[in-house]
Amino acid sequence: MNRVSLLFLFLLFCGCYNQNSSKDTKNLLIEQLKNSHINKDWYVPLNYAVKNLTIEQVHWQDSTQNHSICQLVSHLIFWNERILIAFHGKTPPEFDNVNDETFLEYCSDDWPGMISKLDSIQIAWEDAVENASDAQLIEWGSSIANIASHNAYHTGQIVYIRKKNNWWDNSLGVQ
Repeated sequence: MNRVSLLFLFLLFCGCYNQNSSKDTKNLLIEQLKNSHINKDWYVPLNYAVKNLTIEQVHWQDSTQNHSICQLVSHLIFWNERILIAFHGKTPPEFDNVNDETFLEYCSDDWPGMISKLDSIQIAWEDAVENASDAQLIEWGSSIANIASHNAYHTGQIVYIRKKNNWWDNSLGVQ
């Protein structure tokens, strides 16, 4: 084979690799977002962790600095929405970088409204990644993976609070 043929094969291989790699990245990110949102796979997803809770339960706090379930959901709404706004190329609202404030932003007695809002944001993330360009995946891939991990982390805290207080229904867990 001559050098031109080898160069052509190399470039063809690289082009195919990048295309498949981008598709694989997109599929992996969507899978992780859905696992932290709706799919019972390795761990309990958020939509199962927050099912069948009363207002009293979502506002319960222990005697330490730990957050309530409502505060954890508020925090997830704040960060998922903020980063989604930026992902779409818009400027998020002003924020003074005091993370503790994010645990109170949306906490109210409208628990069903909070859950609905977080669910809508998570669906918007899944759709955004599904429709993302290769350039967006390259730029935002790490942040999107961190969002899924962050959601799973706080979901674990919610499940822990429920189990600690005997509010957990084992049928909601991963079998």
